[in-house]
Amino acid sequence: QEQLAESGGALVQPGGSLRLSCAAPSTIFVIETMAWYRQPPGKQRELIASITRGGDISYVESVKGRFTLSRDNSTNTMYLQMNSLNPEDTGVYLCYALYQEGGFWLESWGQGTQVTVSS
Repeated sequence: QEQLAESGGALVQPGGSLRLSCAAPSTIFVIETMAWYRQPPGKQRELIASITRGGDISYVESVKGRFTLSRDNSTNTMYLQMNSLNPEDTGVYLCYALYQEGGFWLESWGQGTQVTVSS
């Protein structure tokens, strides 16, 4: 199973911005869907944004207008621009990919990157 690599998490003040990146191995040729999940402290993991290979994007209501998801299919990289961050955005952000390999659909996750919004 291929491993995803997230980066960009940090401690930021309320109102600040961060840009997260998720890189999938170049050996994966067909990634159908990539997504970001968030797991706040003591809470369940939730899907916050996803993007298909064709560019269809969806966001959870709480991040609409503040977060922007994008994807570079040529480099298998996904980005999450997060603006107007607030303490409720704190959590571990995990990258997810649904991809095809050897005729099978497979899923992969990253290890997560910590985002902390605090003054």
